[in-house]
Amino acid sequence: MITVPSRRVAAGFATVAATALVITGCSGNGGSGSDGGGEPAGEGGDVTLTVSLTQNEQTPNYYCGVELLKERLEGADLGLTVDLYPSSQLGPHADRFPQLQAGDIDVDLLGGSELSTSFEPIEAVDAAYAFDDADHLFDWIDNGSADLFDAFHEATGVKVVDGWLFGNRTFTTKGVEVHSPDDLSGVPIRFPDSPGFLANAEALGVDSPVSVAVEEVYTALQQGIAVGQENPIVATHSSSYDEVLDTVILNEHNIGVQFTLVGDKTYEKLSQEQADLLESTLHEIRAENRTCVEDETNEILDGYRADDAFTVIEKEDIDIDAFISKSEEYFSDHYSGDTLEAYESIRAMAG
Repeated sequence: MITVPSRRVAAGFATVAATALVITGCSGNGGSGSDGGGEPAGEGGDVTLTVSLTQNEQTPNYYCGVELLKERLEGADLGLTVDLYPSSQLGPHADRFPQLQAGDIDVDLLGGSELSTSFEPIEAVDAAYAFDDADHLFDWIDNGSADLFDAFHEATGVKVVDGWLFGNRTFTTKGVEVHSPDDLSGVPIRFPDSPGFLANAEALGVDSPVSVAVEEVYTALQQGIAVGQENPIVATHSSSYDEVLDTVILNEHNIGVQFTLVGDKTYEKLSQEQADLLESTLHEIRAENRTCVEDETNEILDGYRADDAFTVIEKEDIDIDAFISKSEEYFSDHYSGDTLEAYESIRAMAG
């Protein structure tokens, strides 16, 4: 029998959370601290925190994110040491999440599609055009996410502390200009190999998606296996995909977010003061990280616009309304149950 803790969890997500508890083998309190809610239960003292992320050192989530976290936690003189592992050094996301649950990784940055294998409804945050812009994203995180995040925690024993902007995902191609969904028909665009992102491909009009591992994307683009890919501009540039691609389409179909995640097993290591510092620092970095992502994106785009080798399709030259209406129609039919409820709650807060 699964015991649901007394703290409020939305009825719409409770069944999914309970089912996921059985699947993941978590106990009824999610392996949490002394009160079953992820509260610190340890003595504190000297603690080394392992921090992992998928992005490399050239991305803002690293140098305007986890590097700031390390600097501030270690500088607070509360006995915390932080070891950083970028570029999926500790494994792909499917391998890292169980380590997060076990407390072997203490903080990780992962997106909704990556987390959906453990808790399906969170996939909705990565749906194409779910969020209008970054303001909508952060408004939802602050004012609309509690039920989903509570249910996620109950199911997995991992707490979503906050979310950092990854950047607005756009298409970049080799010589293929895109102004509407019709322009994507028959075009082999690389999408991450996950159900959520492949659903985005279909929702956007990509009927020939190419799914290759991130380590193989550059080669696939170089060899013409794919003639384009989708990523935030900062990721496209840091991965050097713009060495083989020359057309940037600013359709901004996904406001990429990396959730800052801490497992209950980590809270067991920390004193209350250390836990409070960790959470407050993750929160305060969010705004700085967003500014850094946006500034870096604009700087890279200005470089593209000034380079005759590149074509930039500006947002005003794209039928964004066609993309949005096509995506909303698709996901309203594609999703069901708690995932549909999560998606509709996000869209309900749109401007």
